[in-house]
Amino acid sequence: MTLFGEKESEVATLVKVVARQDLDRDMVRDHFARALWSSIAEPGDRMAGLAVAFLGAAPALDLVMENRSVADVASALRDAGPADIVDADVAKALARWEPRLKPAVALAGLRRAERVGARLLVPGSPRWPDSLDDLELHAPMALWCRGTDAALAALSGSIALVGARAATGYGEHITMEASAGLVDRGYAIVSGAAYGIDGMAHRAALASHGITVAFLAGGVDRFYPSGHDALLERIVQTGAVLSEMPCGEPPTKWRFLQRNRLIAAASQVTVVMEAGWRSGSLNTAGHAATLGRALGAVPGPITSAASAGCHRLIREFDAVCVTTVDEMAELAPIGPTLWTEPTSPRAIPVPTELVPVHVRVLDALSARSPRSATDVAARSGLAVGSVQSALGTLALDGRVVERQRGWLLA
Repeated sequence: MTLFGEKESEVATLVKVVARQDLDRDMVRDHFARALWSSIAEPGDRMAGLAVAFLGAAPALDLVMENRSVADVASALRDAGPADIVDADVAKALARWEPRLKPAVALAGLRRAERVGARLLVPGSPRWPDSLDDLELHAPMALWCRGTDAALAALSGSIALVGARAATGYGEHITMEASAGLVDRGYAIVSGAAYGIDGMAHRAALASHGITVAFLAGGVDRFYPSGHDALLERIVQTGAVLSEMPCGEPPTKWRFLQRNRLIAAASQVTVVMEAGWRSGSLNTAGHAATLGRALGAVPGPITSAASAGCHRLIREFDAVCVTTVDEMAELAPIGPTLWTEPTSPRAIPVPTELVPVHVRVLDALSARSPRSATDVAARSGLAVGSVQSALGTLALDGRVVERQRGWLLA
């Protein structure tokens, strides 16, 4: 028997080993389908996410591999999902996917994962980071992981520290202090393993005996940048290295940009430590803001071009100006995984006075039915960006809470 054209017995054996689970036939089929999708579609492909979300990973793959017409595929998607699917979008998606419909490539990726001890995680897996589901149709099809269960569990209490590759001594110094201080308070540190700020964030977390998680833009079998091989090997021992790209896949500029959405979604808070006006870390900040995550930025000298991006975030994008570790920790809506409150009581922040935008957002929320920022924007007549900013502020005041399916009145 075959599974998507490959020998089923071989596929089942590999998938069970890499998933580290005892899976039944349907689960093996779903895991292999998601592994295939992760090599067929580029990260963040909305049409692939839509097909998998409404049809299921395996049925969607069957539909695509049967060489059905554009009209047939579009009709199946409309029957299962949104009625406004356009045939032209489906045609473009099929044209993107067709050159990569090669199950043998996915099987080779599974073999590489087995050789390096990588694990395949899919939605519903015991250690799947649920916060990534907030990406909805842009969520990863699967994750490839090298690391510990403890690190995956610690993502629920994590803070992302990101910034420029061309970091200054000032930027590296404040990142070292921030990472060590947050680790001491029990937070896991998330970053992208790049040179500069990312690397310092990881190294300081390891030096403080904390947990750190690195998201890569390529496969976890080929660490990038190569100069961080030793650092990433150390992270694997006590933390985790994750990617949505199968083993063997190289990093590309697009994949770096899409990788940033995973850093933002996996963390409670994103703090930009040092960034120039066009730094790639501003892309991570944009994803955090879109997802309604708390966003902080560390100011620098007004004469420093290396901090111009941070100043831009504070001035134009409602990032919170943070200058101490405590101020960074205050942005987290949920406490850290390991940190226990000090014996002396902390002052309870007084809720800020409501402004008209906050009133309209609160009026559009329910205490029972979670609502997305887009839904709240439609109900309140506000722009989505204004709603996300207001929700972040109201969450800090304890007036609203975020759940997996959306926002609720506290």
